Amino acid sequence: MIGPDTFPVEPWHVRETGLDLGLLGQTESVFALSNGHVGMRGNLDEGEPHGVPGTYLNSFYEDRPLPYAEAGYGYPEVGQTVVNVTNGKLVRLLVDDEPFDVRYGELLSHERVLDLRAGTLTRTADWVSPAGRRVRVRSTRLVSFVQRAVAAIEYVVEAVDRPVRLTLQSELVANEAVPAKKRDPRVAAVLNNPLVAVERDNGPRSATLVHRTRASGLQMAAGMHNTLEAAGRVECQTSTADDWARTTFVVTAEPGQPVRLVKHLAYGWSSQRSHPALRDQVAGALSGARYTGWEGLLREQRQYLDAFWDAADVEVEGDAEVQQAVRFALFHVLQAGARSEGRGIPGKGLTGPGYDGHIFWDTEAYVLPVLTYTAPDAARDALRWRWTTLDKACARAQELGLRGAAFPWRTIRGEECSGYWPAGTAAFHVNADIAAAVERYRVVTGDDCLEADGGLEVLVQTARLWMSLGHHDADGAWHVAGVTGPDEYTAVVDDNLFTNLAAAHNLSVAAAAVRRRQDRARDLGVDLEEAARWVDAAEAVHVPYDERLRVHQQHEGFTRLPEWDFEHRREYPLLLHAPYFDLYRHQVCKQADLGMALFWFGDRFSAEDFARDVDYYERRTVRDSSLSACVQAVLAAQAGHLELAHDYTYEAASVDLRDLHHNTADGLHIASLAGTWMALVQGFGGLRDTAGELTLDPALPHGISRLRFSVRWHGCTLRVTVRAHEATYEVHDGPDASVRLRHAGQEVVVTSGSPVTLPVRERRPLLPRPPQPPGCAPAQRVRAVTH
Repeated sequence: MIGPDTFPVEPWHVRETGLDLGLLGQTESVFALSNGHVGMRGNLDEGEPHGVPGTYLNSFYEDRPLPYAEAGYGYPEVGQTVVNVTNGKLVRLLVDDEPFDVRYGELLSHERVLDLRAGTLTRTADWVSPAGRRVRVRSTRLVSFVQRAVAAIEYVVEAVDRPVRLTLQSELVANEAVPAKKRDPRVAAVLNNPLVAVERDNGPRSATLVHRTRASGLQMAAGMHNTLEAAGRVECQTSTADDWARTTFVVTAEPGQPVRLVKHLAYGWSSQRSHPALRDQVAGALSGARYTGWEGLLREQRQYLDAFWDAADVEVEGDAEVQQAVRFALFHVLQAGARSEGRGIPGKGLTGPGYDGHIFWDTEAYVLPVLTYTAPDAARDALRWRWTTLDKACARAQELGLRGAAFPWRTIRGEECSGYWPAGTAAFHVNADIAAAVERYRVVTGDDCLEADGGLEVLVQTARLWMSLGHHDADGAWHVAGVTGPDEYTAVVDDNLFTNLAAAHNLSVAAAAVRRRQDRARDLGVDLEEAARWVDAAEAVHVPYDERLRVHQQHEGFTRLPEWDFEHRREYPLLLHAPYFDLYRHQVCKQADLGMALFWFGDRFSAEDFARDVDYYERRTVRDSSLSACVQAVLAAQAGHLELAHDYTYEAASVDLRDLHHNTADGLHIASLAGTWMALVQGFGGLRDTAGELTLDPALPHGISRLRFSVRWHGCTLRVTVRAHEATYEVHDGPDASVRLRHAGQEVVVTSGSPVTLPVRERRPLLPRPPQPPGCAPAQRVRAVTH
């Protein structure tokens, strides 16, 4: 695990002041750069040593078979795995005849800095070769938010005390060897040599490699152009082979005369375009990058991020670690989705190969709420990607004997890739999660275009799915049987509460959309009578409740299951130490499930039921999923357990900066990072968008003296400042801009230039702070604030 002193606490940087080779995998993920299209892990420039080498293109994958001991009807036969594509990060250096390698010679100092405002990764090293030649190396890397296909590197070498001969090798390398992984279902499948050479080309200082995948038939191109600035004579040569290209510069460097290499990179891929078209696309992107120049790329990057932070920044006064962590989190959430444009947002973003690069329900449930409120264009593009896969979802529903659309539990291009039915296909709530994201986008932005373009069809087809999955009993109540909710330790059950309420919400918002767009609905074969049946089902949805315990049941019968033996069975994560069938038959939760129902549909629960439910499920939730801490933070805050909420916020914020789940080396937990924003803004800020209204009910724990955040609402930027006893609302737009909201139930209209300050309602918990299962208390923050 990453220690608390690995990254000094700074508000706008993540800085590593030394090099721990044992943490290379984790820091490569932390220092990854991406724009949602191209992703580069934070590998050392020279490539070795490494934890996991990685360069990724969003949705560029290879097919692989899904083996079964016993196959069954409807089981997916083919999986998809993200491909480590051509590596353009490589710049190898020889000092006289010694390769710059941190494992040899003497490394006098080494620092890497991720600058969250500049959008760059900078590395400095002071190194003495085994032969006693000392050089200083400084590299700066960026993946452009503005020029989608482009990345760039500035690499500067300076001789310190005597002249040295420098050889710089700027490379493109395909089919890098990827380390074999331990047996862990959370880790990506290993692909060996997935790329087949199609074409290569080079000029005096440039090269392009074109490859295709063996099975999926996708084609990609990677290109580089290199410029060297140095005093004196420079020798240059470029050569290529099927899987590599290299531009080599040789120069003699005098002390005080730096040698500067600027490397421009461009990437493209397609499932349809020809390889000449891809090659030319990359050449055009390289020309545009060279025209902009290194300094121009830096300026563009800073301007883009300045605009983002103006609308998205969260200020946390009193907790410097959470302050650093939430900005780190928002930066990586932006990197995951900023320029995805027609493609999904994987669970790891483009930071590593974990989960095979798949997209899950947490894109819509965790990541898109953040982007909808901070970068709505990125949220819109991700939702449009779901619409482009609707034909596959409809085909999957038909295969399962259902109507409408059954979106996949995990996928890259739209096909179901989960080979485990109980935690895959049975988790039908993904369809309602997608529908909720479509509706949230409309409510928050006020933009109906997405609904008109494809959102209505998504709502209609998911509503039809629920009507074919659910049924009315003899008393008229509507049930959904044989499904799995968010909790992966409880599978294939009847009436999972979150699933039932999410399905009811899906049916209701679909019916409302049909009423708004009757002409388009008729084109989809929907009439008002069908929409009325959706409303009837939603209003009759069954809500499992234990009258004896006076708590809601995660699913029908959950509170009658045997308790888990925490006294003797507490090896976490439980999924690696207990068979699933045993987990399924006990009252033990991997993650917040009923808690998701409380979070999303809190207006359906009385304050007393809410408090009892939080108390009951806190004692049974082990948080073996990184998706849980942020939801539990929101619930604890709403229930008045503000210090517990603060602890959970720290845990969600630190999941990767501290490697709390011991798998950050495989890529960052993008949904948990998004959950840091949720914990702060929706937990302590009390933000909700229930029933189409913006509501806030803020309250702060003792450890946070001031919380300030901005959200986008109907095209306006609302800035909220919360202190212990008051909250101030400001609109920062044109003179006529205004935002209507509710503060602690009170309706308020905030206009531009006229801030409104209101008292904060005191949160009084109805029950004492609940305990967690043994070994599961979120105690990290306590240690953090005392060191």
